[in-house]
Amino acid sequence: MDQSSAPILEALVAYRERGDINYTPPGHKQGRGVDERVLAVLGRDLFAADVMTNNGLDDRLQTHEVLATAQRLMADAVGAEHAFFSTCGSSLSVKTLMISVAGPEEKLLINRNAHKSVVSGIIIAGIQPVWIEPRWDEELHLTYPPGADTVAETLSGHVDAKGVLVVTPTDYGTCADLAAITDVCHQQGKPFLVDEAWGAHLPFHPDLPQWAMDAGADACVTSVHKMGSGLEQSSVFHLQGERIDPSVLSQREDMLGTTSSSPLIYAALDGWRRQMAEHGHDLLTAALALAHETREAIDALPGLTVLGERLLGPQRAADTDPLKIVIDVSELGISGYQAVDWLHNERHINLALADHRRMTLALTHADSHETTGPLLDGLRALTEAADRLPRAKPVTLPTPKELRLELAMLPRDAFFGRAEQVPAEQAVGRVAAEMLTPYPPGVPAVLPGEVINEAVVEYLRTGLAAGMTIPDAADAELKTVRVHAG
Repeated sequence: MDQSSAPILEALVAYRERGDINYTPPGHKQGRGVDERVLAVLGRDLFAADVMTNNGLDDRLQTHEVLATAQRLMADAVGAEHAFFSTCGSSLSVKTLMISVAGPEEKLLINRNAHKSVVSGIIIAGIQPVWIEPRWDEELHLTYPPGADTVAETLSGHVDAKGVLVVTPTDYGTCADLAAITDVCHQQGKPFLVDEAWGAHLPFHPDLPQWAMDAGADACVTSVHKMGSGLEQSSVFHLQGERIDPSVLSQREDMLGTTSSSPLIYAALDGWRRQMAEHGHDLLTAALALAHETREAIDALPGLTVLGERLLGPQRAADTDPLKIVIDVSELGISGYQAVDWLHNERHINLALADHRRMTLALTHADSHETTGPLLDGLRALTEAADRLPRAKPVTLPTPKELRLELAMLPRDAFFGRAEQVPAEQAVGRVAAEMLTPYPPGVPAVLPGEVINEAVVEYLRTGLAAGMTIPDAADAELKTVRVHAG
């Protein structure tokens, strides 16, 4: 296909040239009704491009196939058979994939260190999760995606499972061996789904980790706003093979998706695909060189350790995304939470993730020395200021065995069933009726239906005191916990 074409952007140009007058949503009528104070911040062009797809970018019946053509171009650019745009983020896209494979009370194998959006899909759909154990690094207190051997072992005990879902890359940039897991799944005739939210850029450069479609996976979800040039909430899910019916996937997407999709998100997706198809290799080559240079400069700073090769090997990650830089700050005597807050407050530098001892940053094709220079200056200043900061508060970290809570009932039943709020210490031994998710990265420590233990309660409460956030808890201070009252 002609990858120089951008049908959504071209339709917007044609719309403006025609001078259409609308009596349809949106009610601001291409910005004419917007308060001038809003326009002063957001700009008039943003509202001028905010038009409906039907009787806007296309006609009532979409006979020009503006959106459909853009999606076909996306699939062609990355080597998939089908691509579907979503303006509701990958949180919705991954739910669409899940309910295209499994229904209420049907089994789906999922790695336990999955994002909370996956757990939300389990709850909404009433899916019976079968947890795949992630790899665990006891020294770094870090989880990696599961290995193919663990997937095979878990699948052998649940031959009635409808499919397998794995999250990779993780927020720390660690990746699974997708080709090996694909082989395991397909040998058993099971579809393999990949939540590849952090991997939208992977198809466009050979020095990046293998992406899901190239590994033979059946479907994957990417968040283009994370590592690409999409607007927030932009997501694409890709499909290939015959194990998932594209018409079923389309219907599930139609059921969950909005009927008022943003043309702004569509247009940015369309433009990013064209940019990557035409210039992605060169842009990412430059980004990879910058990442290598930046990684070495950070690692040379006193008290900072960049985790690179240390994340690879047996029982660790199969690969890592070099554009993700994971920095251990524990030698400075402070937490990752403190480091990220200091950089934000003192240097106006915002990083992607923090935990009790680390912080991460994501470089993309949009970065240059203009952005990494202030970053390095800020990190150098942090190392000099660290002695003046309070010492990191200790976080009581559970063992892998303690983190693995017993699933006593279906997450949907626990979440929607009768519940009560009890003091946290009285929640031990009770079945959770809520998610408790340190964020970011957004991997729940407790799921509805799991039996809460003392070690996890202590971990979360000491984590909160150290700077962790748990935004989905009914009680943000975790003095009380919502438990099943059945």
